[in-house]
Amino acid sequence: MPGLSLASRLDGAVGGKTASAFDRAFGMKTVGELLEHYPRRYARRGELTPIASLPLGEPVTIVAEVVSASERRMQNRRGSLLEVVISDGDGRMSLTFFNQPWRLKDLTPGRRGIFSGKVGEYRRQTQLTNPDYELFDDIAEARAEAEVTAKRPIPIYPATSSVPSTLVQKTIAVVLDALGDVDDPLPDDLRTRRGLLPARAALESIHRPESDDDIPPAVATLRMHEAFVLQTALLQQRQFVRALSATKRPAAPGGLLERFDEILPFDLTPDQQNVGAQLAADLTGDWPMNRLVQGEVGSGKTLVALRAMMQVAESGGQSALIAPTEVLAGQHLRSIARMLGPELAPVLMPTLLTGQMPAAERRRAALRVASGQARIVVGTHALLSATTTFADLGFVVVDEQHRFGVDQREALRSKGDSPHTLVLTATPIPRTVAMTVFGDLDVSTIRTMPAGRAGIQSFVAPLAEKPGWFARVWDRVAEEVAQGRQAFVVCAAIDAEQLAADDKTDEPADAPDGAAPAAGESNRTRWGVVQVEALISRLPGFADIRVQILHGKMPSDEKDAVMQAFARGDIDVLVATTVIEVGVDVPNASTMVILEADRFGVSQLHQLRGRVGRGGVPGLCLLVTEAAPGTSSRSRVEAVAATLDGFALAEVDLELRGEGDVLGGAQSGARSSLRLLRVVTDADLITEARAEGERLLADDPALVRHPGLAAALERRVGVEERAALAKS
Repeated sequence: MPGLSLASRLDGAVGGKTASAFDRAFGMKTVGELLEHYPRRYARRGELTPIASLPLGEPVTIVAEVVSASERRMQNRRGSLLEVVISDGDGRMSLTFFNQPWRLKDLTPGRRGIFSGKVGEYRRQTQLTNPDYELFDDIAEARAEAEVTAKRPIPIYPATSSVPSTLVQKTIAVVLDALGDVDDPLPDDLRTRRGLLPARAALESIHRPESDDDIPPAVATLRMHEAFVLQTALLQQRQFVRALSATKRPAAPGGLLERFDEILPFDLTPDQQNVGAQLAADLTGDWPMNRLVQGEVGSGKTLVALRAMMQVAESGGQSALIAPTEVLAGQHLRSIARMLGPELAPVLMPTLLTGQMPAAERRRAALRVASGQARIVVGTHALLSATTTFADLGFVVVDEQHRFGVDQREALRSKGDSPHTLVLTATPIPRTVAMTVFGDLDVSTIRTMPAGRAGIQSFVAPLAEKPGWFARVWDRVAEEVAQGRQAFVVCAAIDAEQLAADDKTDEPADAPDGAAPAAGESNRTRWGVVQVEALISRLPGFADIRVQILHGKMPSDEKDAVMQAFARGDIDVLVATTVIEVGVDVPNASTMVILEADRFGVSQLHQLRGRVGRGGVPGLCLLVTEAAPGTSSRSRVEAVAATLDGFALAEVDLELRGEGDVLGGAQSGARSSLRLLRVVTDADLITEARAEGERLLADDPALVRHPGLAAALERRVGVEERAALAKS
């Protein structure tokens, strides 16, 4: 296999069976993707150790001679056991191999070699189970090789049960042996200035280091590769958008936008005015708007977007707002119709289009959209359907963008002729994340909140220390309802008992994935919607309180009916999953109880809390947790209770969660997440890479003189890799 390249297919390099296993386990299809599967740590083989003084539980390497080898059937399970006795001249020990009878051909008495593994004990005798070994005929050669091997770090890779770390290591070794020249993605002057390795050498050193000293230079080089390629890709995307010609959508004197502003019953905040001016300018620019607006829950992002829709509608253009859930899409439509009022709503005909609508109703809505009669269209993924067409799609608004992959956003944009695009997020984004993820977008921020908000008080109910507070939580809810107010109760699951039975998550919180619970933390969800409804129905204080449930598995029309009933005040307490996380607006809701709050991430707790205190009624958020003091889960909950500043919480979130969960792995597949680059600790590197990328593209926009970078971009950065925040 001479001359493999990073773009070579993996099945042509290692065979179809192995390639299929790696594809299933990690989504790898090319040599480059395999070689970007970097070690997560390095183990040590241990110094050469006499058998007589082997330390239990430690990795060791010994030089020894085979004394005997025998195979026998196992008594308590199927298969065979191969037992080999070895000696270093002073002591003896056994090697045990399960279901590997073919090793009898190698491990014959008198053969010498090096043996490496972790020391165990069975019936008071030391042993190595399934050790690595290499046999030699010459003892001096064996000892010399063992001295070198003992100092060589062993790469330990992210692995699965079907593809263990040892298989990854061996497969990478095969590929590296056959790999030809590797074009460097970094310009020569940048590599020289920073003292970085050539690309080929960096791959060798990270996967097959001869010593510990080889690893840091390789990591530094490959980390810069990642930052530079990612930033260049984002800058290229910005170039691409700015190369498109846009239909200019100016506002006319006395037109729809002016008429809309006249009927608003309040003044815009300074930030709303500033961001609105930016959007208005974008809509009359030479290239399509490509902007992200971030702002706190309730800061008026939707209003700013609606004013831009008015401007687009003046030229006959249509606007499409895509929301992540049907509940939120329905809420948006009602809110927009209410703000437009009886004068403008018939002109713009805001129309809802979702997948769960009755067929006849959906056909009527689709016809209004296709004919251009509907100037404002609100929907879910149904807007992406091939059967949904627009007469003149001029403006795309994506709400809560981290719920959508970039490919989905592009699918909606493709339904128009280079439409303007606005992305909204209520999750404030730290600067380094914005630069890493949204480097192709212009970013606007709404910090000031509308006047008249009563604010929110947040408290932790720490049941680990004060279990009696659980009853007080429900008393507090009943007190609020008695004053004519309403309350949310949020659970991490629909049915905790069913969840425990089938070990599946219904609507998972965004707490860090895959981590074992720390001391004082439980991995079992205790409270689901079903359990909470049953509990409070038995409480005397809730005898006259109207309680209803809401979760993602309910039929669409039923969910919508429940939300509308809650908004009307026909329901006092809504027990729900995180389906109410974004956009649900009930000004009379004063209280939010979040059970097992430690199961949610910082930003999600902040989002949920933003559902209350939206009107003149003061908000109260009770964060109920059994997490023990000092645990990371408890720290997340306490951080949220300590401040209402979402921008400060975004930084706290990044510090608490580290870098593993920052990018959009869930929506973009295994290849989209960062490998070595860390947005928490590599801010300076990311900034430098961006500046270097800007200089290079200004000088060589088509990358004619940088083929290595062009190849890296083609190979590593697909649509999904330009992904947004994961579960932030």
